Amino acid sequence: MARYTGPMTKKSRRLGVDLKGNDKNFEKRPYPPGQHGRGRIKESEYLLQLREKQKARYYYGVLEKQFRRYYEEATRKDGLTGVNLLVLLELRLDNVLYRAGWGRTRAESRQLASHKHVMVNNRATNIPSYRVKPGDVIEIRSRARESQAVLGSLEVFGSRDVPGWLQTDASDFKVTVVDVPVRTQIDAPVQEQMIVELYSK
Repeated sequence: MARYTGPMTKKSRRLGVDLKGNDKNFEKRPYPPGQHGRGRIKESEYLLQLREKQKARYYYGVLEKQFRRYYEEATRKDGLTGVNLLVLLELRLDNVLYRAGWGRTRAESRQLASHKHVMVNNRATNIPSYRVKPGDVIEIRSRARESQAVLGSLEVFGSRDVPGWLQTDASDFKVTVVDVPVRTQIDAPVQEQMIVELYSK
């Protein structure tokens, strides 16, 4: 269950987008890190494509090898490869928990899943990359609802706009996957076509 554990603000500044969400340090210094951070960089086509791929990777918390597998799976599906890739990433359990407002960041939502605080269709799971499908019901386990760590993660529950492909029930701590997301419902700051162009070389 490998993941990136380095400084996310540094990655946000390098890629020019807030990868964590509400990152105050990124807001204060929205330019690349390092002593040459404010200098001009020659932005080649390859650099722009690589930057989009890195944005998607760090935004969803996926390592390179796993991201490549998602891309290969997306190429085998009907439709646009870039959109298929984003849909596969959106359907990860940790992302669904984040979208539902069960964590301030995807890292918090990932921790909820990996510590077995979550059930999918009445079965406990500790796999953050578990792929949900329409009709799945996700809920916080009853014994975990009293935990201070879980209550801290749930502080934002109900305060975030939930996308239309999810339906939340705040009273029962449940989320139902209503449908597969479409591109207009995915607000990832990524130009997916550039990722396809990068991998197509």
